[in-house]
Amino acid sequence: MINPFKKAYTLQEQNTFVFLANIKLFSELNHKQMSLFLPHMHIRTYEKDEIVFFRGDPSHALYLLKKGTVSLDIDMAGNFENLTSIKSGTALGESCLLKDANRLLNAYVTSEQAEFYVIPQDNIFDIFESSPKIKLKMLESLAEMYNSYNMNLFNAYQASRGFFNLRQVYQTEG
Repeated sequence: MINPFKKAYTLQEQNTFVFLANIKLFSELNHKQMSLFLPHMHIRTYEKDEIVFFRGDPSHALYLLKKGTVSLDIDMAGNFENLTSIKSGTALGESCLLKDANRLLNAYVTSEQAEFYVIPQDNIFDIFESSPKIKLKMLESLAEMYNSYNMNLFNAYQASRGFFNLRQVYQTEG
């Protein structure tokens, strides 16, 4: 039975939902929940070699790579070590889901052009405040991502036979 009062979405909105559903942070949200982000998704285009953000910058927005390729690297003693290249359908700057977080990596465009949906942190936090279910689902996805990163770190540590001191990862201040 068709519900005549159910919100109908445009083809463009439906295509955006498909895009979002393929990004881990949004994969557990339904269309109604995803629709809350639509008014806050701004298209931003970057050219080849343009910096998206630097390591240490405040994490004030979430970047969803719609088109292009972006390199993620870390700078160490004046040198840059490439960690990975990412393609369309990937989120960058997911640390913006956390208050007062800074960027952990440098991100720059390696394709001729890259197009992003950019969602400001303030808008994300407003959505979180009005919908605790969305906040819970997205933070669970973030925790799963960070758990995966930790597993990769441990595997790399074991493969390198303890080349670095893993204890530094778990030291807390104070």
